[in-house]
Amino acid sequence: TSAALFQSFGEKPGLVALMDDFMPRLLQHPLTRPAFEPSNHTHVKAQLVEQFCQLLGGPCQYKGPDMKTAHINFEVSKAQFNALVELLQQSMRARGIAFAAQNQLLAKLAPMHRDIISPP
Repeated sequence: TSAALFQSFGEKPGLVALMDDFMPRLLQHPLTRPAFEPSNHTHVKAQLVEQFCQLLGGPCQYKGPDMKTAHINFEVSKAQFNALVELLQQSMRARGIAFAAQNQLLAKLAPMHRDIISPP
């Protein structure tokens, strides 16, 4: 059930902890740092918590912009997107999130790449 999926991420506190692990990784990686360094890290983490909470079947309502609007001026490459996914997987592993739950989240995020990656 989606409630079980949300619980496997530690509910909202678990998502906050996940983003606290994820953001430093984004800021350290040469492919993702340029996109995230100038951003308001607290705001980005809060938006990701809300979005993931909703995607995972939690009681949250993501109110931020859709992915196309949010990334329109960023020129995100496939390599940058793939690096972000890899860093998210590292953060999920570091937080002890079960592999099956990780895959369920990644499956929900995968369709977004069309709206995030800029056309070549």
